[in-house]
Amino acid sequence: MIKYNLASNKKLSENINGMINGQALGTVSRMRYGFFPMSFNGCEVISVYNALCCLGKSVPLHEVAFFMERYKILFGLFGCNVYSIGKALGHFGIECENSGKSDIFIMSFWTGKKFFSSVHTVLCIRKKGFIQVYNRYNRCPDVKKYNNINEISPRRKLIAVYGIKGAD
Repeated sequence: MIKYNLASNKKLSENINGMINGQALGTVSRMRYGFFPMSFNGCEVISVYNALCCLGKSVPLHEVAFFMERYKILFGLFGCNVYSIGKALGHFGIECENSGKSDIFIMSFWTGKKFFSSVHTVLCIRKKGFIQVYNRYNRCPDVKKYNNINEISPRRKLIAVYGIKGAD
């Protein structure tokens, strides 16, 4: 499965350049992570890829997915272990810390009731007066803007936040 995904994803990721929004849109939606298409479970992979793009590191999406395959949960049914995002960032040369105080950070949160809903992971970039969020929704092609972290996921529980060191 991992080698199949790598071969299939390599062909598809040739057409992907720059930040990704809307994991259920375009070429990225057909790429695979575990047994499933990334439109279903690829948000953690996409958030790491977006962080690399934001920092000017040119790593193809298929390479990020290939590395993160080892952290999938139940063949990718539950996406990626969000606590492994820091390991993935480190593998690609990005230092991070468990903090949302950095200007660039990745956050994972429950989309509904804790333990009874899905998890979503996004890349956030703090600007003057607002936070830009990439891949906020499955079918949203645009960058969303919020005033603070609590607006990104109101009444929901944060699971993990990875601040990119040196991004301030």
